[in-house]
Amino acid sequence: MVAKTFFGFEEILEKELMQLGAQNVVKGTRSVSFQGDKGFMYKANLALRTALKIVKPIHTFKAFNEQTLYNGIQKIDWSDYLKVQQSFVIETTLYSEQFTHSQFVAQKVKDAIVDQFKAATGERPSIDKDFPDLRIHIHIDRDFCTVSLDTSGVSLHQRGYKTATNIAPINEVLAAGMLLLSGWDGNGHFLDPMCGSGTIVAEAAMIACNIPANINRKEFAFERWMDWDSELFDKILDSLLKKTKEFHYTITGFDKAPSAVSKAKDNIENANLSDYVTIKQGDFFESEKEVEGPLHIVFNPPYGERLNIEMERFYREIGDTLKQNYPGTNAWFITSNLEALKFVGLRPSRKIKLFNGKLEARFVKFEMYAGSKRTKFNNRVEE
Repeated sequence: MVAKTFFGFEEILEKELMQLGAQNVVKGTRSVSFQGDKGFMYKANLALRTALKIVKPIHTFKAFNEQTLYNGIQKIDWSDYLKVQQSFVIETTLYSEQFTHSQFVAQKVKDAIVDQFKAATGERPSIDKDFPDLRIHIHIDRDFCTVSLDTSGVSLHQRGYKTATNIAPINEVLAAGMLLLSGWDGNGHFLDPMCGSGTIVAEAAMIACNIPANINRKEFAFERWMDWDSELFDKILDSLLKKTKEFHYTITGFDKAPSAVSKAKDNIENANLSDYVTIKQGDFFESEKEVEGPLHIVFNPPYGERLNIEMERFYREIGDTLKQNYPGTNAWFITSNLEALKFVGLRPSRKIKLFNGKLEARFVKFEMYAGSKRTKFNNRVEE
């Protein structure tokens, strides 16, 4: 099988798969391949935090033109995967000089499948782009065609707990990957001081308590497959839930906007995480550290792409607030505004290249040592 992910998350996805018990794990670009049985396929979809989708290859062949593509698809016995009364959809990824049009390739593959059913039964399965019983993925790299079944369905970032979103919400898989890259493991206090709709604190709580990432999802694609085993799925889910753990610290999210606070509270409640996460209204720039001991901060400040704010001043205030009010803190944040990053006034100890959607971003770490807090008088003198 192949688990797909974002650029920069390949190593942590590889680690996740190995910890789950996958065999023959091989890291690729934006993907990690592995081996596992049907039960492991269920387990991977339920538990992986940094996977966007998991596909299961069923056939590979050489395709030089439309006829060899058609013939290769016809060599698969589609009655093993699909009943004539069911529906399917074709998704394509093309890296080929011979095949350059996704729609054309999808049409040819559809024809090959439909013709096979017509020849055998006189009937044909239908196409359903929204709620198909089978999602078929065609990957053509030069003249090499891989046919896979999509085990997940809609992207695994759609966890199922987020019903309300704020302006510029962060993707759940991106949030989880950032948390794992930052070293968050639940052994300490956590804060997101610009929490928006609560995605980062929700993912932080699930990591801290070892709660399966996709426990709140309504459906996976494999639940419509002919070999769907609900008893095995329940057994896998029960085994994962037995591995959840208690959390003895605090996870807090606050936001300046009352609308964001309301949405975040709803989402945390939807995720059944209210026992672990506190959401409140507050302005980061007027806040200070409220807990004893180390504090782990991860947040997603505005980039200026969708929010109209004065970037230079805003990022300078981020640096000043961390420096003056948050001693003994590891603070991480992501931004695609690389120019604004210069105004933070602190030297990052780590800088990791990621993408937030199509925006190239940097995930940066600032270490605020205890005892480095300056008084307002000294700060004013220096300025």
